[in-house]
Amino acid sequence: MTTSTPTGTHPVVDARAGSAGKPPQPDKPSMFKQPIAVWAIAFACMVSFMGIGLVDPILPAISQELDATAGQTMLLFTSYLFITGIAMFFTGWVSSRIGIKTTLLIGLVLIIVFATMAGASGSVGEIIGFRAGWGLGNALFISTALSAIVGAAAGGSSQAIMLYEAALGIGMAVGPLVGGLLGSISWRGPFFGTAALMAVGFIAIVTLLRSPQKGSGQPVEKHNFTAGFVALKDPALRALAFTALFYNFAFFVLLAYSPYPLEATAAKSGMEFGAHELGFVFFGWGLALAVASVFLAPLLTRSFGLRPVLFAMLGLLAVTMVLAATFHTSLVALIVFIVIAGLFQGVMNTALTETVMEATSLPRSIASSTYSGVRFIGGAIAPAVAGPVADAVGVGAPYWMAVCTLVIAIVVLACAGHHLVAKKPQESAIEEAEDITLGTD
Repeated sequence: MTTSTPTGTHPVVDARAGSAGKPPQPDKPSMFKQPIAVWAIAFACMVSFMGIGLVDPILPAISQELDATAGQTMLLFTSYLFITGIAMFFTGWVSSRIGIKTTLLIGLVLIIVFATMAGASGSVGEIIGFRAGWGLGNALFISTALSAIVGAAAGGSSQAIMLYEAALGIGMAVGPLVGGLLGSISWRGPFFGTAALMAVGFIAIVTLLRSPQKGSGQPVEKHNFTAGFVALKDPALRALAFTALFYNFAFFVLLAYSPYPLEATAAKSGMEFGAHELGFVFFGWGLALAVASVFLAPLLTRSFGLRPVLFAMLGLLAVTMVLAATFHTSLVALIVFIVIAGLFQGVMNTALTETVMEATSLPRSIASSTYSGVRFIGGAIAPAVAGPVADAVGVGAPYWMAVCTLVIAIVVLACAGHHLVAKKPQESAIEEAEDITLGTD
């Protein structure tokens, strides 16, 4: 490849070209080569997802110290996830009017305030209520952060989704570990710890995510108040959202219910299995989730395609739940099945999210918020019913319910498979990335 000098007589070789004059080869996309603003959002995402798992190890401690039943303490998940799911249908409408940066910051402020109030609570009812407010902040932050990362990250949507799922996995892994370590001191510690870390995330986004200049960028499209519900008319999004609803039921049966059979099985063996030990178990689960999200999922989806991977992970997770239901009286077996499930869930999360973002031409903020809204409602139902069902039927019953919902997810995915054809986004990816990096929608 040559260019002329001002005299037009001396060729200059482009250093990027090969010796034979071949065109330069683009650098291979990397999840780690991202703008600093993307890393700020990813850090805050990680802390936000920590908020889901950090209460896991302290559920039995809250039950004991606040004289609450297992079913009552699991409502900490239900109130949080239910409000998160409902609110997510409207986050696209909110962010289209006040901008992505402002939406992110409001979400972070709400999380900081309600996490602090939960830590200062005097009853399990108060914690349940404050977790609902926490869920509202989480909805504003998480759904907006997904569309922001997808639009602003370098290397395309697949790299962005891997980064988002990595933040999810690391947050899920570190959350129980932090919850266990701080919870061994006091059950209040994890709540105050999350508030402090979210304050750091707030400062990072304020300083690193630039606000738009006046008169710059493309006009902002303002979404209707009901855009999140209208989006469910899209057959591909609807199919994937309801697949995620039934899958997430199983996900949160494992996450919210498992501490109780773990503690009960250990007690029967004469072992003490408190917040510290539970934290390490779910740290192993979250670590498996993170590794599978970042490394296994891209390898499997490139080799076999998205839909076959989705079917395989749902099937393998169902088998794992069958084993957990059958061998729940063995502490070692139950720990092993929980960690193994993390591998399948990590691949499933990344593959399902990537399928959603690629299978519809809806605006990404609307698609991600609608999908997440339906998904989190499925997660909210699981803790609400797992405790009563376990009391009425037996310890293994919630795991068998999870098997049933996973089978339903497979059926939904199979019936709607013809809708899952990747569509080209209508907007320019470069323009969208520029807009979101500036903090607009």
